[in-house]
Amino acid sequence: QVRLVESGGGLAQPGGSLRLSCVASESPGSINAMGWYRQAPGEERQLVASIVGGGGGGVYPHYDDSVKDRFSIARNNAKNGVTLQMNSLRPEDTAMYFCTCWLLGQQFWGQGTQVTVSS
Repeated sequence: QVRLVESGGGLAQPGGSLRLSCVASESPGSINAMGWYRQAPGEERQLVASIVGGGGGGVYPHYDDSVKDRFSIARNNAKNGVTLQMNSLRPEDTAMYFCTCWLLGQQFWGQGTQVTVSS
């Protein structure tokens, strides 16, 4: 079982920035793939960004088209975690953001952190 704990999020103005962090604890091993999903009210959960690798080899980030060139995902290998830097935020980025990881054929989820973009 993997426990994911998110931090960051909150309220930002359009054009502003926020940074989300996620740390995995109680993991049976090093996690190779992590990511962030988001879910707005009444909508399905969607993958925002993911990253594979980071254990000394190459890293391979992937972004949804809606956030490409605005968001940046990075691994924090020392803490078995992942961050999501969100710049040029838009009102449509408002959602609950969930950290996730894939390990041993299973997908694990954090509790989520709210991001609200509003003036």
